[in-house]
Amino acid sequence: MSEATDSWRFIYKDPNQPIEARVVDLLSHMSLKEKVGQMTCTENTAASPSTIKDLSIASCYPTEPASAINWADMVDSLQKAALESRLGIPIIQMCDSVHGHGNVFGATIFPHNVGLGATRDKNLVERIAAATALELRATGTNFSVAPCVAVMRDPRWGRCYESFSEDSEIVSAMTSAVVGYQGIPPKGHPNGYPYVAGRTNVIACAKHFVGDGGTELGLMEGDTVSSFEDLEKIHMKPYLGCLAHGVSTIMPSYTSWNGTRMHGHRFLLTDILKEKLGFKGFLLSDWEGIDTICEPYRADYRHCVLTSINAGVDMNMESLRYEEYFETLISLVESGEIPMSRIDDAVKRILKVKFIAGLFEHPFADRSLLDMVGCKVHRELAREAVRKSLILLKNGKDPEKPFLPLDKNARRILVIGRHADDLGYQCGGWTITKYGTSGRITIGTTILEGIKEAVGEHSEVIYEQNPSSATFEGLEFSYAIVVVGEPAYAEGRGYNVELKIPFDGAKVINMVAERVPTLVVLISGRPLVLEPELLEKMDALVAAWLPGSQGEGVADVVFGDYEFQGKLPVTWFKRVDQLPMNYGDEHYDPLFPLGFGLKTKVH
Repeated sequence: MSEATDSWRFIYKDPNQPIEARVVDLLSHMSLKEKVGQMTCTENTAASPSTIKDLSIASCYPTEPASAINWADMVDSLQKAALESRLGIPIIQMCDSVHGHGNVFGATIFPHNVGLGATRDKNLVERIAAATALELRATGTNFSVAPCVAVMRDPRWGRCYESFSEDSEIVSAMTSAVVGYQGIPPKGHPNGYPYVAGRTNVIACAKHFVGDGGTELGLMEGDTVSSFEDLEKIHMKPYLGCLAHGVSTIMPSYTSWNGTRMHGHRFLLTDILKEKLGFKGFLLSDWEGIDTICEPYRADYRHCVLTSINAGVDMNMESLRYEEYFETLISLVESGEIPMSRIDDAVKRILKVKFIAGLFEHPFADRSLLDMVGCKVHRELAREAVRKSLILLKNGKDPEKPFLPLDKNARRILVIGRHADDLGYQCGGWTITKYGTSGRITIGTTILEGIKEAVGEHSEVIYEQNPSSATFEGLEFSYAIVVVGEPAYAEGRGYNVELKIPFDGAKVINMVAERVPTLVVLISGRPLVLEPELLEKMDALVAAWLPGSQGEGVADVVFGDYEFQGKLPVTWFKRVDQLPMNYGDEHYDPLFPLGFGLKTKVH
């Protein structure tokens, strides 16, 4: 009888045995190659079940656009192959579900973190993570590479929208997302010990440890130059909340601290995170993150692997190069450069999380949850999040005469701007694809559609993407809603030193505001330059961030069905030459300070 079917012989196959006993037993049956396989992660759209069956984590993608059923079929085929391996160890299928199960066509897309930070509502963040976990589990995905708990200190950074705030206290509060993904740990649960409640929960990953939001000039793979005291106070603080919630995994950052790459930083990864703070889960590298250890990248790959593992990284995500990583790591162990004790420690951590998450008992997609993907309840939750994330920055040229809320029954309403009717730009990056794109890329409601749904039956809504003088000839408008903003982007592609409103946004606002009373809605992942003359011309200004699939949440608030509640999670600068500028700085002179947000009356 084969080892895979002779289950009575193996403690690790018995769900009634203690987790630690199952881990020790399974480890005792593993060869070096099987152990190294558990330390190997591939992110590969072309991976086949036979290719990844002996690896630990897969981040594979079906042909786009893929439905939830397509995803479930793909993941189950990968899982089936893994279970047919000698020891039958299930894989972890992960996804960058940073604002919903964004890679799946028709999934609910929630506002990005910067918008959620504006809500100051940690319960809302927990509920969003819990809803996302259900949609993930429906597709067989059992690992959310979220939440990002970076503390964003410079809006030039291309990942600003992945951060809840520039304030570590706000970010720390939003670590409630870990509870949403993984479930509420029982009273007395050991700090730093992984926890996953059950089949409707997923493994969470706090990222990117540590200081990724504080690099000089906001460079994505740059250097965070600070004292250890400031690193602890500003950037490490949210991780304490994650550890208290039982976060299962943590991802090191591409960045450096005082010149040393995080993926090779033994002091921070092992001495501080694992030993001082007591983290008992596993450390997963970022995508090809160990390559950053050498200059130029990957110049001495053997050194990259050696340094990362001995520094404390337990599993490396090596995409298409995982075979080279696999062979290199085996060679390093056989040569004695990496001790077997380090390998065993890493594998124990990984297996522990797999057992805690129940993957050995429930490895496949829970197809009873498929109806939850993009369901009405989740879309209403996303709509609530949009409403609460909106920030009113200006309301009327005269403080005694507020411009909002708008009249739903106005005779003729002009809506301007490509962002008014572009679901892709409304959702931003990490939607269907990593970098996102424009157009109707998934199922949802654009801001324009929300406006049309909200106004009275006798109101006429006229939409133009690019206005000209002809737009205004012979027509009288009650008011205009101009929706402008950034294109979709992610990571380094979002790095921006000018921070102007793209697509001639300022010019569009000027053209309309000179002719018609105007509300400007800004769709962006960060504050952008607002020249005084431009701000003076508009009658009202709303920061809507990247609201996701439910654009009708914007109409809910601007027409007065709900109050504005949002408060700035970041400082809104006046000029780029002020950057970086954060609340508490000696020469703090913002356009709008951290925490700013006006209120309106509900109709």
